[in-house]
Amino acid sequence: MSEFNSRVERQKLLLEAEEWAKGVKSLHTHRLSSMWYDTRPEDTIDGHVTDTQFNDGLITRHKNNKLIHTFGVAIKGEELINAYCRGGLWLIKKY
Repeated sequence: MSEFNSRVERQKLLLEAEEWAKGVKSLHTHRLSSMWYDTRPEDTIDGHVTDTQFNDGLITRHKNNKLIHTFGVAIKGEELINAYCRGGLWLIKKY
């Protein structure tokens, strides 16, 4: 029976972590071409961009209210649960 309880608890944690993953970790409007994750410095040549980093590691870039690029790969499964349980203080992956 305890095996069943641990599966239920893991699923509960996963659902909580998936909801947490959608949360915004940071929001940055800028014209910089040297962000640590930026592989598209040309986006800022003619104006500002808004970069939104989510708790799951994804970063979306908007310009003129349109999504122009997504950086990174969202963490999932066990890695997401671990990040959620640590309060989101997970190591940044190389993109």
